[in-house]
Amino acid sequence: MDCIKKKVNEKLKAGWIGPNLRCDYHPSHFSGQDCTFCYCPFYPCEDTDLGDFIVGRRGQRIWNCSDCLFIHRTPVVKFILSEIDRLGITEAGDPRFKDVLASAKERYFRRGRALMVVGATSDAGKSVTVAALCRILHRRGMLVAPFKSQNMSLNSKVTRSGSEIAMIQTLQAKAAGLKNPDAHMNPILLKPKGDTVSQVMVLGQPYGDYNVTDYYGEFVPGPGREIVRDNVEFLKKRYDLVIMEGAGSPAEINIYDRDIANMGAAVIADADVILVVNVEWGGSFAYALGTIELIPEDDRKRIKGVIFNNLRGKPDGFKSAIPEFERISGVPVIGVIPHADVTLPSEDSEALRGVHGKGEGRCLVGVIRFPRIANFTDLDPLFLEDVSVRFVEKASDLDGVDAVVLPGTKNTINDLKWMNERGISDRIRELRGKVPIVGICGGYQMMGSVLDDSQGIEGGVPGTVMEGLGLFGNRTEFGEYSKRIVNNTAQMLVGDGGEVTGYELHMGTTDVTEKPLFEITGMFNKDRQVEGSVREDEMLFGTYFHGVFDRMPFRRYFLSFVSHDGERVDTSDTRDYDDIVEENIDRLADVFEENLDMDALLRILGVAE
Repeated sequence: MDCIKKKVNEKLKAGWIGPNLRCDYHPSHFSGQDCTFCYCPFYPCEDTDLGDFIVGRRGQRIWNCSDCLFIHRTPVVKFILSEIDRLGITEAGDPRFKDVLASAKERYFRRGRALMVVGATSDAGKSVTVAALCRILHRRGMLVAPFKSQNMSLNSKVTRSGSEIAMIQTLQAKAAGLKNPDAHMNPILLKPKGDTVSQVMVLGQPYGDYNVTDYYGEFVPGPGREIVRDNVEFLKKRYDLVIMEGAGSPAEINIYDRDIANMGAAVIADADVILVVNVEWGGSFAYALGTIELIPEDDRKRIKGVIFNNLRGKPDGFKSAIPEFERISGVPVIGVIPHADVTLPSEDSEALRGVHGKGEGRCLVGVIRFPRIANFTDLDPLFLEDVSVRFVEKASDLDGVDAVVLPGTKNTINDLKWMNERGISDRIRELRGKVPIVGICGGYQMMGSVLDDSQGIEGGVPGTVMEGLGLFGNRTEFGEYSKRIVNNTAQMLVGDGGEVTGYELHMGTTDVTEKPLFEITGMFNKDRQVEGSVREDEMLFGTYFHGVFDRMPFRRYFLSFVSHDGERVDTSDTRDYDDIVEENIDRLADVFEENLDMDALLRILGVAE
């Protein structure tokens, strides 16, 4: 507390700072934040609209306001400074600070509004619509948060606090200018483990495994609804707008009474709704009208607009039918969005359906397409280079490849069995030393000599001990039900060195016998923790780090081993993948803003220009 008071006194003397672009940590919360009160003068305010108590490492109660953004908004800061000056406050700890906070809160604190984006079908464009809206509204000076109450995806990332949320919510948070997305933005994440069973993550941590019947029969009516309510309210206290994304279709009448992902979530959040339809699929007017008609009348009133998305070609003929659609449906069309050719991470494996390859580069990388493939967006940065991908589903698909990637998987044991049955494992062993092979997460585990699942934690069959690919001497054991969820920064111990970033999401622990790839950096790595495995002479590489190709150093290092017809891959593009994504979010937002009726959208949001 004394340290905080000292820092506050320094800020009081310095006066208004605004956004401190020279600070190494700017922005620590959101783009455009006001940094005047890096240390809050009201701490601990104990106002439950702005924070809450948590239990510290030693069991003590600690006031936590790490998610409070109120003090970093310029109008609030300038009002506080004017009140401090008016009252003659010069020192932190002055009891009149309490009155200043009350006055500031009365004047500026308002609960935010929520808007739900639902889709007539899966892959309607809900995710990109939410991302585009987040960026458009952020550019107009509003504080915006994405929210998806329930997401089913094997593409996920780790938050600053060590929670796992869907990849697409981190992308939408980036679009909203937020530095650190958190688990409140995706409180329920379903990670399929088999045909009928999913691991349920709640606020980014494992909650339990559920089949479909138990999930809708026990979880949803039990804790599910309250989880959604608590977290959307949490965000509405901190942001001007919460842009919600639905899941699948909002008109699934067989489970409508148990819905917490679409209209059910809209009711909980008291949100108006926009319906998005993918024009490219054909029958878009029928999809839109059928969806609206199937939704019960009370909920149908929430639908305030329709966006027809992904139109290729000239819009004139399509737009001629809009007046009749509006007459029949009673819902206005607020946008017809042309196809936007942008590069953004995919939400889930639906993006791979029917896709056998990707990219146009000369060098061909064979990517094992596991039935339970996870975090395949790890591959996206490779397309910045002279690389194309072939998705491997049988042994012959590996013929002629210049490199092999074993990506992540939600079920290492069962997907290794799948590879063995199809002869892919034997073919990979034959390629050892001939082409570079890299394994990420579950793929890395498979590269070892033994996978011990004797407790049946991973594959569901107790007593399972499998032989791995034998490319490394490592042994992986799936012990008690625990999951490693962590962000990491590391220095490369190979090649020319350089920094990499990545995140771990995996069951099982690996006893590593190989030379490491990385050394973890940071103040908490006092024991020189290392990570990964490498055999350069055989061109074998393995790591638990998802996102390892995002930064240039490792991407360039790995591709230095890849050649096609004797020519090495061109790695002239030195940009980090995050920079590419940022540019494409802006391009996406531009397309939407040019083709949306922005006046209508702002009226729906209740926002005055």
